Amino acid sequence: MKNKRRFQLGLVYATLIILSIIWLFPIVWVVLTSFRAEGTAYVNYFIPKTFTLDNYIKLFTNNSFPFGRWFMNTFVVATFTCIISTLITVAMAYALSRIKFKHRNGFLKLALILNMFPGFMSMIAVYYILKALGLTQTLTALVLVYSAGAALGFYIAKGFFDTIPYSLDESAMIDGASRLDIFLKITLPLSKPIIVYTALISFMGPWIDFIFAQVILGDATSKYTVAIGLFSMLQVDTINNWFMAFAAGSVLIAIPITLLFIFMQKYYVEGITGGSVK
Repeated sequence: MKNKRRFQLGLVYATLIILSIIWLFPIVWVVLTSFRAEGTAYVNYFIPKTFTLDNYIKLFTNNSFPFGRWFMNTFVVATFTCIISTLITVAMAYALSRIKFKHRNGFLKLALILNMFPGFMSMIAVYYILKALGLTQTLTALVLVYSAGAALGFYIAKGFFDTIPYSLDESAMIDGASRLDIFLKITLPLSKPIIVYTALISFMGPWIDFIFAQVILGDATSKYTVAIGLFSMLQVDTINNWFMAFAAGSVLIAIPITLLFIFMQKYYVEGITGGSVK
């Protein structure tokens, strides 16, 4: 029996190792390519023959592709979107989880149906609304579009709020706490994990979105986000000269997301073990 269990455990570890290698391979390849000094977009080897930092320097010193400006555009949009979307999602989820009102179940069913349709189906309508308001080719329009869909993304947060015992709210009401006090001093401290999750998802969106950004910004090159900017480096006439710089840009855009995750991951444990229970 012991040998059988060891064999099964070894098989599990071997499977996990293989899956990890498969998952890490493209990431390692992109990082190595960002330091490659020789060749063009397509080479028949994995490890660069010569390493250099020129690809990273090129991103911030050229006039053809102002990556630094695109990076800041995306960072600003992502920051405001993260804040606004998190506030909207948490407020919606708490209200629908804790407050009973007329047509609540009907609204939940309607929101579930609307979530079944991909967001880009409304792209044309959103564009003409923004055009009528004079907001096309602006970063403000991107923040509005990314944040506007946050209200329908409340289902996961609502499910988390539903797991918090309502008896905590009732005990606080008996002690004279208002609904606002309950939300700020009891629910939020216990909800740090879902708040962190919501903030991370909201912050990541603008960094990877291409469709809405391309439609809204059009040919306003100075307002581009990194997704559009990096894609423009891969055109037929530029890919061979800019592919390594493209890889370097791909590495750089992972930095703010990684730092945010590292900074906020501690709140997962704090939200579960701490909070209002004390």
